[in-house]
Amino acid sequence: MSSILTNTSAMVALETLRGINKNLGQVQSEIATGKKVSNAKDNAAVFAISTVMKADVASFDQISDTLNLGSATVGVARAASEQVTELLTEMKTLIVSAQEDNVDRTKIQTDVAALRDQVSSIVGAAQFNGQNLLQGGGSINVLSSLDRAADGTVTASNINVSRSSLETSALTLGAGSTIAGATSVAVSGATIAGGASGTMTFTAGSTSAGDSYSFTVGADTINYVARENDTLNDVVSGIKTAIDAANITGVTVDITQVADPTSTNSVVTINNASGAPTLNLAILGQTEDGTAGGGLGDIAGFNVSTSAGAADALSKIDAMLQVAVDAASNFGSSQKRIEIQGEFVNSLMDSMKAGISALVDADLEEASARLQSLQVQQQLGVQALSIANQAPQSILSLFR
Repeated sequence: MSSILTNTSAMVALETLRGINKNLGQVQSEIATGKKVSNAKDNAAVFAISTVMKADVASFDQISDTLNLGSATVGVARAASEQVTELLTEMKTLIVSAQEDNVDRTKIQTDVAALRDQVSSIVGAAQFNGQNLLQGGGSINVLSSLDRAADGTVTASNINVSRSSLETSALTLGAGSTIAGATSVAVSGATIAGGASGTMTFTAGSTSAGDSYSFTVGADTINYVARENDTLNDVVSGIKTAIDAANITGVTVDITQVADPTSTNSVVTINNASGAPTLNLAILGQTEDGTAGGGLGDIAGFNVSTSAGAADALSKIDAMLQVAVDAASNFGSSQKRIEIQGEFVNSLMDSMKAGISALVDADLEEASARLQSLQVQQQLGVQALSIANQAPQSILSLFR
């Protein structure tokens, strides 16, 4: 039945043409933007995922820059530590030569002092963007990653790099008030027989820069002054290093470090070898306002112009050399780890970008083929609609 009120054929043709035009518009948008999902309307789920991943890529790009900065900072410290090691090796050669009585010790001392000053110069200049890892104590954190949990929680991961003091400044004990009772030291075993042990227990609490600890182990006086950011863990570790450096016959040291030194005691244990002479262990003082010496602080007192001074320098130079070697080794390991993490972050960003591309980027070869097909369909749709619109005209012939 033909009708002049309802043209069903035209309606079908029009609906078909509308669908073709819609698909054609979508394909043209993909070609123009290069994306099959350019906004949340195209695909809400994919758009949400890709947006989060793009934010992560931007964050990792910043982390890559941070790792490069950290690597450069640690690299400067490593290079300086290696140079200091070479200077100390040269200094040791001079000290060894000063053991002879038929040499000019005064001239050798001049050379030793020059090398010491050069070490100080290198340590002072070993900074990158104001950060010097060869001065003071504590550590720095280098942002290394952002870890996203299954529930969406994001946490930052860091690579911790400890400072290694190679300063040549001498330690100065504090002349201030006695350290508050919260950080007092109790001695158990003031007299340590051969084969026995004594302990120094550091009561849990906070530590301030300049807190000074002085005590005797046998005939040797051991001093330690806390640095900025030191905890009691750092204090007991520093005391162990000082006792080890004293080379007391038969004495070994163990320390107990704790997770939270502000709430749990830290302990230094002095072990006297079996058959060794009895040692006396005594606290000389605990005062404030001291000045922490550098890791190479003993160099400040080197004076090989006398036989006794040359012998004293010889007994200490190996320990100073080991401090520099350990610093170079630690910085080298840290720099290597930072560089490996940097390579991983760059690889991770490439993988994430590829994943985002797979989610949102258009297949332009397919889009091109679809465009041509839809353009043909559009032309045919227009022709079909034109034919359908002419159908009512045939009704007029019935009334002629």
